[in-house]
Amino acid sequence: MGFWFGRPLVPFLKASNIEASIEQADQLISSLNASDSLGDKLAAAALAHSGEGVAFDRDYYKIGYPGGDIPSNKGMAADVLVRCYRKLGLDLQVLVHEDMAENFRVYPQLWDATGPDANIDHRRVPNLQRFLERKGETLEPSRSAADYKAGDIVIWTLANAETHIGIVVPGPGDRANEAWVVHNMGSGVKWENVLFDYPLQRHFRFPAPDAAK
Repeated sequence: MGFWFGRPLVPFLKASNIEASIEQADQLISSLNASDSLGDKLAAAALAHSGEGVAFDRDYYKIGYPGGDIPSNKGMAADVLVRCYRKLGLDLQVLVHEDMAENFRVYPQLWDATGPDANIDHRRVPNLQRFLERKGETLEPSRSAADYKAGDIVIWTLANAETHIGIVVPGPGDRANEAWVVHNMGSGVKWENVLFDYPLQRHFRFPAPDAAK
């Protein structure tokens, strides 16, 4: 269901017989990158990332700081955000760690941690949600596609009660006005029309418009 670069023609949703070419993807990325909007540039980074082979991996890794990352061919939902924001010069590893170091008790206490851990904190969706609540713009998680812009961040609640996170991007070709998402739910980083397939819990823009330079 997801988009992968490296193939001449790739089916998106079989039920809808939608196909997207590498040319369409490249044109969309180029158009988004030409914008002055940070959200558009984040969406471009997300679309480019959806073409990279990434196996789902939620394991704990010891990584460097700042700019630390697990192997580039591995990752989970939060890693999509971390890697795409880094392409814009924003390091969520540092931003989350610094905020948790000063405000540890306002973050979810779910992992028996006694203090911040720069190896993993930014890779946990509940921590990203709390960070975005504190530092981003919080919007209503509506069921109307018109309320979502490229580069918006959405958090869903899945059937197993876990939270999941993704980046809003345009759809392919003549569906570019639709709100699709780039995310990793377990089968790699995908570009999919699934924004409303799961219960939406939160909707953010980061940085908040009044904080963006």
